[in-house]
Amino acid sequence: MRAVRDVPRSRAVLIGAVASIALAAAPRAATAAPAYDRGPTPVVRAALAAETSNHAPPAPAWAGPRGALRPLAELSARRLRAADLVAAAKWGTGQPIDDPERERQVLAAVARQAGEVGGDPVATVAVFRDQIEANKHVQRALHRRWRAAPDQAPTERPDLAEVRSEINRINDGLVRAIAASEPARTAWLCPLVLLPEAARAHRDQALDGPHGVALARALRSVCAPPPADPAPRPDASPKAP
Repeated sequence: MRAVRDVPRSRAVLIGAVASIALAAAPRAATAAPAYDRGPTPVVRAALAAETSNHAPPAPAWAGPRGALRPLAELSARRLRAADLVAAAKWGTGQPIDDPERERQVLAAVARQAGEVGGDPVATVAVFRDQIEANKHVQRALHRRWRAAPDQAPTERPDLAEVRSEINRINDGLVRAIAASEPARTAWLCPLVLLPEAARAHRDQALDGPHGVALARALRSVCAPPPADPAPRPDASPKAP
């Protein structure tokens, strides 16, 4: 008999654990220099230099679920760092954080890319819906912070088109990482394996509280439910009366 898998509860545990890590780290990260206030277009390139590759970060030399899931956590954290630049680009312009047309374009693009690299378009779109919501969570948190403390607001406005171009590069890596990690993502212990990788990405990217909570949101659909047991085949042989 297949072991019991409580996927929704496991996801809740993952989200709660990552959020707890994020909130615990918030006082430390609050003093870090924000990524959005270092200047316009040239600095967008510098701030996102690590994301210019079209491929996911290489998995560790040792094989296993953690090696497969690590790029997903790392790229998700990097994508949330890029949300700082999106928030700065929109700040003071009246441009809404919600952009349904852009979201439709992203989801259509990643579904197409998933099919091209042998991934599951449905699973990929599910993960990216969470990525988008997490990105907006960071933008809203930053705008609230800047309204409450105008002296912390960015003084330079990054080029939004360029920032989005770099985010598209991260998206490409994420699509490939989702496709490459299907066995790990559908394993019943995926949430337990993903948790330390999320904590690692949180630490490596020096995420603060809002970013850490957003990271948990971004990873919510990474651990896909495993396929159900196949229905028992009917016994074609006649039974004895």
